[in-house]
Amino acid sequence: MRLIIGFLKQYFYEVNKQVLILTALLAAVFIYLNYRYDIDGYITNQYSFKQSFILRYLVFLPAFFIPYLLIVIAEKKKYFSNQGFTILLIIAPAIFALKTELRLSFQFSDNYNWNYYWHYIIYWPLLVVIVSSILFIIWKILHPEENFYGIKSKGVDWKPYWTMLLIMIPLIVAASTQRDFLSMYPKMKVLAGIYDLQNLSFLHKLLFELSYGSDFITIELFFRGFLILGFIKWVGKDAILPMAFFYCTIHFGKPLGECISSFFGGMLLGVVVYHTRSILGGLIVHLGIAWLMELGGHMGNSFK
Repeated sequence: MRLIIGFLKQYFYEVNKQVLILTALLAAVFIYLNYRYDIDGYITNQYSFKQSFILRYLVFLPAFFIPYLLIVIAEKKKYFSNQGFTILLIIAPAIFALKTELRLSFQFSDNYNWNYYWHYIIYWPLLVVIVSSILFIIWKILHPEENFYGIKSKGVDWKPYWTMLLIMIPLIVAASTQRDFLSMYPKMKVLAGIYDLQNLSFLHKLLFELSYGSDFITIELFFRGFLILGFIKWVGKDAILPMAFFYCTIHFGKPLGECISSFFGGMLLGVVVYHTRSILGGLIVHLGIAWLMELGGHMGNSFK
């Protein structure tokens, strides 16, 4: 844990404080506008994939672009003169807008509720394949000499990550008493009609949670792998703040406290990945928190 604290101290010592403050303030403005006017809900309720994709992209792009613009202005960097960097800067929000708004439909059963269940079992792992394939192509073209965006375990000290996870337990327990948290978790609530049925067995629930967990592979690979390790050859540690702001915007449909904490959590994981060049420790933390929140949701709703 001391190692991670050391990473954080070094980052906050080196980062441009004006850019950090301005980015945090802009993230606060984005959060306020979203929860005041339900921007995420408006985008989600669009019937057209084209409309929802464009609107989502218009949220993601400024969150990713503006911090880089602030860095360029404040430190007189020439990042935008690099063609590879500029292309990826434009493409990256589109990749995640596609992931967020891709609406796939599968027919597994004549029973609507069970068809809905199996849809989710396939949906999240399929997104892993789709996003990973896109990133693999980019990696082969631009970064073939390196590990595939942080997929490496050699030399990783696992203890700090387990410590971070333990620290989160009391916070999740506290969150599990809050109404907005319990209205969102467990995610199995999306199953609606079959969530409350007796015949939803333990194995069905386990399979759902494993499928849900696979979504965090996509998130870690994209945000900490691609947006940090894919960009550091051009911008170094400056990749961390834009990633954290972008990461915050994908939590706009979540409880407010979770959305706010995602900005700082994104920075923390970004700093760690920047130094370790591995996303696996962060994946353990992210998956652990996600499943603990699921457990907290189950328990909190049962006591409610």
